[in-house]
Amino acid sequence: MPKRDPILVNSMDSSSSMAVGLWDGTTPGILEALDPHRHDHYTCMFVEAGQLEVLFDFEPLTMPAGTLFICPPHQVHQITSTLGASGYYMSFEGRHITRSAKDILDAALHETIILTLSAPEQQWFTSVLDLLINLHSINNTSYQEVQQPLLSAFIAQAVICHDRKLATGSISHSPRVMSIANAFRNLVRGDYRNLKRPSDYAQQLNISVAHLNDVVKMVTGLSASALIQKEILSEAQRLLYYSRLSIKEIAVQLGYKDTKYFIRLFTKKTGLSPGDYRKTLRSNAELD
Repeated sequence: MPKRDPILVNSMDSSSSMAVGLWDGTTPGILEALDPHRHDHYTCMFVEAGQLEVLFDFEPLTMPAGTLFICPPHQVHQITSTLGASGYYMSFEGRHITRSAKDILDAALHETIILTLSAPEQQWFTSVLDLLINLHSINNTSYQEVQQPLLSAFIAQAVICHDRKLATGSISHSPRVMSIANAFRNLVRGDYRNLKRPSDYAQQLNISVAHLNDVVKMVTGLSASALIQKEILSEAQRLLYYSRLSIKEIAVQLGYKDTKYFIRLFTKKTGLSPGDYRKTLRSNAELD
């Protein structure tokens, strides 16, 4: 496991379980977010006014007023322009929401939940955010017994809105199937640098490799091996774009002692060598 993440990681204040408040273009946290970074916790932002421009894993997105997004811990993002934007922010760790809310959040298999909210939805979400902001002033402390249900309801409703706005008629799966798929995804995100075979994860989940593949294929349409490689390649792409690490250093960062093997794998899956991929990304960025 690498000792240092070459991409800036913002951590939660050790004295707090979550943070929630208002932001605009002058808020210190927003100014810090102008540089590429990721979090060791979940991050949520609601754009109440203006327009926010953000890079999510080097993909530019424009978020007008009425946009809500929830970003997972590992994803790299960067605010490129605030354009008079303001709104609410919220940061929280997964352990500070209920298990059911965490399962619902994990079931949203897209990297980032991005929602364009209707007026009633905006009113509901901002009312919960206001309740969370005011909770500390009412009690002079957060009181987890009150904070956790509010936060969990917020997350659950966000995922409900997200699922409703995805393609209708999507196949629903049993709780057991979703539990295995979510557990596998979380294990991969934590261990892909060291564990690269489906059998390694099947052993941790106490199921057969065949059953793991069947479940993952059923939920995502991809094999367990393909999802492991997808996680590895996504991190490789982040490092190629956001860091100045050499190809060899990136290979080591991802758990490959054989740089040539990593280059072959990356080239096979993306159609470009790591070096050419880096040049293409940066050339496109300069043209934007």
